[in-house]
Amino acid sequence: MVCSPYPPLRGKTCLITGGAQRLGRASALALAQAGADVAITFRDSARQAQQTVADLSALGVHAFAFHCDVTDESSVKSMMQAAGRELGRVDILVNNAAIYADVDFERLTVRQWDDMFATNTRGPFLVSREALKWLRRKRPGSKQRVEGRIIHMGSLGGLRPWVTHAHYCASKAALHMLTKVMAKALAPQIAVNAVAPGVIDLGEKSAFMKRIARTAPMQRNGSANDVATAVLFFATAPQFITGQILAVDGGLGL
Repeated sequence: MVCSPYPPLRGKTCLITGGAQRLGRASALALAQAGADVAITFRDSARQAQQTVADLSALGVHAFAFHCDVTDESSVKSMMQAAGRELGRVDILVNNAAIYADVDFERLTVRQWDDMFATNTRGPFLVSREALKWLRRKRPGSKQRVEGRIIHMGSLGGLRPWVTHAHYCASKAALHMLTKVMAKALAPQIAVNAVAPGVIDLGEKSAFMKRIARTAPMQRNGSANDVATAVLFFATAPQFITGQILAVDGGLGL
């Protein structure tokens, strides 16, 4: 293998939904550090999005932020047209925007169920569908075949049942199946994979987090960097890898 002195994603473009903060921001920074131009979307986090764009630009790449509600078809279409114009094409799409909540099963409402699926499952479907023409677009004059990547942000909750998270677990399990269906439907031009984080420490110092850390084989909770590194793996991995669900959980799901 010949090692290149250039960043592995130089010349590539990425779109990350929900990229203003938390795992989305960490993934955006990781992809930018690898040389990619990055566009992020936000819904209610305009200030955080502005800061993230500044931090991305400081890495020497082109960076953009677009408002988008991934549950709304017209909002997704409008965002995708704007992002496509700015980026020129999309090489890597990361469907990160999601919501998380816990509720006892007998108290779970239809509204809570539908809201969870609208963001966590329908959102990635809508964004992926609207991004296809940009993922399949060749650069002017290029003779290289199209090699697009779609990376969904799944969850260990989509692989293992959590008793107070029925709607969340079901929405992520559906996203994992969507990953596999899309991997077959969009091949060979586009590889589709999912990262499934376990319990990720984003600064919460609760007794629950400490207990989970002791339970995990790796004796700690995950970090945003752990998840971002997994996203970067799928962004740079051989195109031959597709339809995979990668648990980033320190062995918690074993």
